[in-house]
Amino acid sequence: MSWAESLIKLANYELEALQKRVAEVARRRVQAEMALALLEATAEAESDYAKSNPEASLYHADFLAGMRQRKADALVQLGRIEVEEAGARDALAEAFEVQKKYELVAQNQRLAHARELARRENAELDEIGLRAARSQGPKAGPSLR
Repeated sequence: MSWAESLIKLANYELEALQKRVAEVARRRVQAEMALALLEATAEAESDYAKSNPEASLYHADFLAGMRQRKADALVQLGRIEVEEAGARDALAEAFEVQKKYELVAQNQRLAHARELARRENAELDEIGLRAARSQGPKAGPSLR
């Protein structure tokens, strides 16, 4: 295995790891979004309940204050996850670029090797042709006298 193929294998491994990381961060983002939606639905349901029950309306202001704080915390967490996801996606894109560079280097190496083999083969064929021409000796051709 050539060094270029080893680099490509390493790049593939890194790509797989980064793809898993992006998938995991995306899964966490979806979970955070669902938790935020659940908080909003809970707040709406509690507001509806407080409108229909006078005793619940006494505690509704405190509930809303707590809900606002939990929502703010959830939004901060979601923002952090989105930043992490953007970074993971950038790292993945960069890894794809690096892998492509390695593949181009390997391809250029293969082409250079094929050109060198063709050059050597042509040189050998030329040598065979020269030997054949020498072994036949000088031919009697038209005289210039």
